[in-house]
Amino acid sequence: MTDGSRSTLQLLRTAKLVFWDFDGVIKDSVSVKTQAFERLFLPYGREVASKVREHHEANGGMSRFDKMPVYLQWAGQEVTEASVQKFCDRFSELALQAVIDAPWVSGVHAYIERHHREQPFVLVTATPQAEIETILTATGIAQCFREVHGSPTTKTAAIADTLARWQLDPGATVFVGDASADLAAAKTNQVTFVLRRTPLNERLRDGFAGPSFDDLEAGS
Repeated sequence: MTDGSRSTLQLLRTAKLVFWDFDGVIKDSVSVKTQAFERLFLPYGREVASKVREHHEANGGMSRFDKMPVYLQWAGQEVTEASVQKFCDRFSELALQAVIDAPWVSGVHAYIERHHREQPFVLVTATPQAEIETILTATGIAQCFREVHGSPTTKTAAIADTLARWQLDPGATVFVGDASADLAAAKTNQVTFVLRRTPLNERLRDGFAGPSFDDLEAGS
């Protein structure tokens, strides 16, 4: 076991509640969503598709409903509530099964399965609420989370609301994420942030001195 995973496990085990992001933290599914965005906008040219890809990779944790108006503008499409919803629905069709089929982040699935009965876990994600519920059911881990908060609820709001209702000291909880939006939500709520290191968050890693890991040991 690496020092990073060992210290992360110690931190997780002592937390009164653990907030989890999903993509890039529980499932290695960030790349499949990148591919879905690229496929969605490839009909508008490779330059647009490449620009969409780069923006998506640089803005992990940002809701697709916030990204889509920007991408539609780049594609020269009208930005309306209906057009945003249409493209978000098409994105979901491209990405849903791919996310379900994506590999688990090593050790995280085992930790969640092993400890969810004695330690409360709350999922906070930018994925739409109905979609993340479908994914959790399909992957067999829905029962592992006391609460699930998806879009349109923001991660910052979901964490704040949970802390208030559970009457918990923020410092006694942990948020495991992989993106700058996750770090910002943790900081705003004074929750300890644990960074799951990925090839896409190198810039975030460079400026982050807190606990981090690549994967957790499967026997944890």
